[in-house]
Amino acid sequence: MEFAQILDDVSSIARQAGEIVMRHFAAPTPTETKTSRIDVVTAADREVEAYVVAELARRFPDHHIVGEERGGQGAPHEGARHHWYVDPIDGTVSFASKLPHFCTSIALTTADRQPLLGVVYDPTRRELFSAVRGGGAFLDGRPLRVSGTAELVDAVVASGFPYDKHTNPDNNLREWAAFITRVRGERRLGSAALDLCYVAAGRLDGYWEKDLKPYDTMAGLLIAREAGGRVTGYRGEPEPQLADRGRYVASNGLLHAAMLEVLREAAG
Repeated sequence: MEFAQILDDVSSIARQAGEIVMRHFAAPTPTETKTSRIDVVTAADREVEAYVVAELARRFPDHHIVGEERGGQGAPHEGARHHWYVDPIDGTVSFASKLPHFCTSIALTTADRQPLLGVVYDPTRRELFSAVRGGGAFLDGRPLRVSGTAELVDAVVASGFPYDKHTNPDNNLREWAAFITRVRGERRLGSAALDLCYVAAGRLDGYWEKDLKPYDTMAGLLIAREAGGRVTGYRGEPEPQLADRGRYVASNGLLHAAMLEVLREAAG
């Protein structure tokens, strides 16, 4: 496959998706709930996903496409050598609340979920993060590199909370409390894809979160790794994206062992 051309095409698709997102962002945004009262969807999510899926299916008719809102589309899952993972708006709660922090995430993977190409576009800042496996990570064409922070006490980290946080005792509060006394700063920004890209860009030194779906993370995972970062499960598992509801730890690599230790302590 000619990844350079595919990356150009997907970048254009992501930017156009961003135009759709921002058109909706400027208007009132009614929401509907999905799995819980805090798991919401908007007309913008559906329109953006329909656009991205149609563009991918037109260019790659033999690829399977997984979208957050409509599930599997395009070629049948069985037999498709390449799969796309699309999150039309990662950060829908922020989008619906008119908080300008959300993105569109598009990733190409093998059938066994090994990421090959990833694009994450933040339309509010007009920032496009991208990576091709083995080719490095970039922000608007400029190379990205993770931070050099070597001690947790100097680190700024981010996390998020699951949609069932109101009813599930395993809701990340223990982990959040464990980190807050050990780091310089702790942030909850609201977009897993952007959190992973911010690790890649050195804006964050680390990030962890549970119950993430492959469409949330596949592009950002590749971008973080290609920028020199490390991404694992909570116990150091090397391929967290293989789980349908994964637990992810991303770091600049230097802090990874310390972050895993905090998570182990929090788990008891």
